[in-house]
Amino acid sequence: MKTPIVMVHGAFCGGWAFEQFRLPFEAAGFEVIAPDLPGHESGARRGAVTGQSMADYARVVRGLIDAQAAPPVLVGHSLGGLVAQMAATRSRVAGLILLAPSSPWGVTGSTAEEAISAVSLYALGPYWALAVDPDYPSARRYLFDRLPREARRALFARLVPESGRALWETLNWWLDPMATTLVSAAGVRAPVLAIAGGLDAIHPAATVQTTARRLGGETRVFGEMSHWLVGEPGWESVAAACLDWIDALTDRDAAA
Repeated sequence: MKTPIVMVHGAFCGGWAFEQFRLPFEAAGFEVIAPDLPGHESGARRGAVTGQSMADYARVVRGLIDAQAAPPVLVGHSLGGLVAQMAATRSRVAGLILLAPSSPWGVTGSTAEEAISAVSLYALGPYWALAVDPDYPSARRYLFDRLPREARRALFARLVPESGRALWETLNWWLDPMATTLVSAAGVRAPVLAIAGGLDAIHPAATVQTTARRLGGETRVFGEMSHWLVGEPGWESVAAACLDWIDALTDRDAAA
């Protein structure tokens, strides 16, 4: 039986974010589990995410990991990449794949745009106590920027509110006395692959590389891609790189 794969979606999304991306993995014989994080289910009431912490998200993912018959490969995109890092520090995984991941506590962004993003939500007031609605101009500029207009609109319509608390813990980690998103260098005891888009302004390649180095992992940069690595043009190549890495991981374990 092949290693199960758990895929963790990013902010404002749901498990549907992997609808395309999961297909090559399933075609290769892997069981793929792509849950909705708490409050992100289709039809959930708007305030369902209010007060949800990154620790809450990681706890749910740890439960899924521990329920598997064998340690899974954990794949996380964007904010889900940070959730995956946190979950992997307390549950055993066979490997960790981070797609344009949010950085853990202590990793400073590499661009001014990241710093601006970290403070921009303060325009909403005490957003950490709110459910934050998705914003189309931001999604068009940063998330779905390489997609045609119709595809952008269709995907935006599926986005849901995000927990302001989870966003605050991620974007303003230096203000969090609990260090909620802290992931120690020795905390992840599995091989790590990080993948970045060369055009990604949300989590630029240099920042992704810093996160990977902290975890003792490797980084691959797809120069012509942006942030929506799971569905923008070129996503098939990203999935293929992940599958190749998993195959190499399996071969290494078999030879050990």
